[in-house]
Amino acid sequence: MENSNEKLANNEISSIKIADDVVARIAALAALEIEGVSSLAGNYTTEKVEKVSRKNITKGSKVQVADGKVKVDLALLMDYGYNIPATCKKAQNKVKDSVENMTGLSVVDVNIRVAGIKAQ
Repeated sequence: MENSNEKLANNEISSIKIADDVVARIAALAALEIEGVSSLAGNYTTEKVEKVSRKNITKGSKVQVADGKVKVDLALLMDYGYNIPATCKKAQNKVKDSVENMTGLSVVDVNIRVAGIKAQ
């Protein structure tokens, strides 16, 4: 008779599904970590994220997950004075790395739309 540890070792683990909303939150929070990114187009800044419910953090981000591949679309507000292409590239790389590291999914696209500039 097998003991329970042997049964676990011999059987495959069931599938893991990550909700699109979870991936969108990871992407949004990763983008907000980049210096020069003021907020998502939904007006959630890093300071507000700490104070309010994280329920609406995905406003300004959209993800599509299919067959283990992720496409991310983000609408960002940038701080005035930062190089937009360089800052967006940093945000794209951070989002890609964060989503892949935390979910194991493959990120194939990170599209950023600069929705506005925030004067300081």
